Order: sequence, then structure tokens, then C-alpha cells
Amino acid sequence: MSTEAIRMASLARRERQKAETRQAILDAARALFVEHGVAATTMRGIAAAIGYTPTAIYHHFRDKDALLLELCLTDFGTMARALHAIGTIADPIERLRQMAHAYVGFALANPQQYRLLFMTDLPDFPMPPGSSAPYPGEGAYRFLVDTVAEAVARQRLRPAFEDPSVLAQLLWSGVHGLATLWMTHGRDPLVQLHHPAQVVDAMCDALMTGALRPVPQEAPSA
Repeated sequence: MSTEAIRMASLARRERQKAETRQAILDAARALFVEHGVAATTMRGIAAAIGYTPTAIYHHFRDKDALLLELCLTDFGTMARALHAIGTIADPIERLRQMAHAYVGFALANPQQYRLLFMTDLPDFPMPPGSSAPYPGEGAYRFLVDTVAEAVARQRLRPAFEDPSVLAQLLWSGVHGLATLWMTHGRDPLVQLHHPAQVVDAMCDALMTGALRPVPQEAPSA
């Protein structure tokens, strides 16, 4: 093997090790944030969880806020990709239903990420100067509100729901409740919850029935 090939192989190995270390830090931090809360989790505690020195952690992240911000941007990015294909659905009502399925699916497939994003008290993030990244979670929530606004514009909803943010929050509360109850009480023998993937359609029907504008009935032909 040539000297250049050896150098390139060594560089690739170092980059791979750096990426693996960074991912280990993120995974350990996520678990500790979820278990102990953000305020009680320290960089020293994260380092101890993976057998690194705090100095090694600071080579990758300048402080805990930077680490948490990257985690949230990454995890919300995962959720955004789950929602991306739904944007092609023409009917806003069906789009809302599929968003509910995608939300529950994300929670079930990524429980630690879901707990961090939606079941942990997160701080307000100071976005880095000049950053083009949206505020964590902004894109997903905006997608929900915009879809409800489209349904309002198409006169698919009763006038009581002319404020898109109201119905958006009702729908989010419902689907969040399904996922969260499953995570906190899914193994409770006294409750015996149905799997959220099995009841998400029923929840959508229950919430949307009261919001949808009645479909005009055609007069019977003579």
C-alpha cells in the first residue's frame, strides 16, 4: 500500500472514530436528559456514562446547551422526514389523519427521541447567530397549522374552527395523549390500553366529526 493510501485510510479511520464518539455522546446525553431532566444532567455526568473525560466531551460540544440543541434538531429532523411524504396528499383532512398516524409511528419507533422532544421540559434555545436552521420543532408544528388553515380555506371546517391554531392544538393534544399514555401506562394491567396504532383512526374520527362542516345532502330526484 502506498504512503498516500495509508494516510487516507488513517484519516478515514479517525473521522469514523470521531463520528462514533460524537454519536455515543448524543445517545448518552439523550438518555440522561430523559431520565433525570435537562437541569440535573451535567456534561461531567454524560462523560461518566460513556467512560470519557469531560475534556473529551468539550472537544465535540462547547457546552450542554449546544449538545441539547443538536439533539433536538437531529430528532426533530427524523420526525420531519416521517412527515415529508404526507405533504403530497391533496386532501387536507386526509393529510391530518396521516399526520396523526406518522406522529404515533414516530413515537413508537423512536421512544427515547419522543420522550426527549415531547415529554421533557426543554429550555428556550438561543439559536446560533446566522443559523439558517428553524427553531426545533417549528417546521413540524407549522406543517400542522398550515394544513388546518388549508382545510379552513377550503371551507371543510365549521366556522367555530376558523382559527387554525385552535384545532391544530386539539389534534396535537389528542395524538400526543395516545402516544404518551402508551409510554407511561402501556404495561399497566389495570388499564389494559389498546395499542395507539389501533385507535388513532378512532381518535381522529372523534375529534374531526365535531369540527367538519356537514356535507350538503343532494335533494332526492322526483
